[in-house]
Amino acid sequence: MSNTKGVRQRASRAPNATDPTDRRVLVTEADRTGSPDAEYDPEYARMVEAQLGMLGEDPTREGLRRTPVRVARAMRWLTRGYELDVERVVGGAVFASESENMVMVRDIDLYSLCEHHMLPFFGKVHVAYIPDKHIVGLSKLPRIVEVFARRLQVQERLTEEIARAIESVLKPKGVGVVVEASHLCMMMRGVEKQNSKTITSALRGIFRSDARTRDEFLRLAHNGGSPTR
Repeated sequence: MSNTKGVRQRASRAPNATDPTDRRVLVTEADRTGSPDAEYDPEYARMVEAQLGMLGEDPTREGLRRTPVRVARAMRWLTRGYELDVERVVGGAVFASESENMVMVRDIDLYSLCEHHMLPFFGKVHVAYIPDKHIVGLSKLPRIVEVFARRLQVQERLTEEIARAIESVLKPKGVGVVVEASHLCMMMRGVEKQNSKTITSALRGIFRSDARTRDEFLRLAHNGGSPTR
């Protein structure tokens, strides 16, 4: 499955210090220590510095001197999904299997950024599929979620993209995805509803056509398998 359209290409780990068009920076040992996102775009950092000034802040004061660089690195990490590819993430972890029972991974942590306000939304993802001669390593399902969550997103599209990717990789009899998330764009601003939660679902194949399979999946997703009242 191709997943490269519009995808940001990962920069080389060795910037050319003599090339004025190479906007990356050489990373110090201190930056490397415990920092998975040490590489950053200096132009992005300059934009953050300008934004601080527009807010009425002094970007040169002690507490803000490194903020533009920190933000540039953080945004690279938070949007790293543009650099990820589903086929590479899954790798060779697809295995032959005669199982026809539902496989489900619940409560996958979700962190993403709303594309409308670039504020976080976060919650849980529940993923299930019915195999058709193949299964995938369980750890690959959360990794597929990360590919699409670590981008600027809307929850509705994110849910569909996860389902579509699993369907493409496994060609299963059916796929079900439920996403439950809280959106800071509704909690910190606007209507300021602190306890609201948005729930979206994507059902494909037998999860859509067979009522018993669909009901089992939704019961497990929403109630953790406990009887409904």
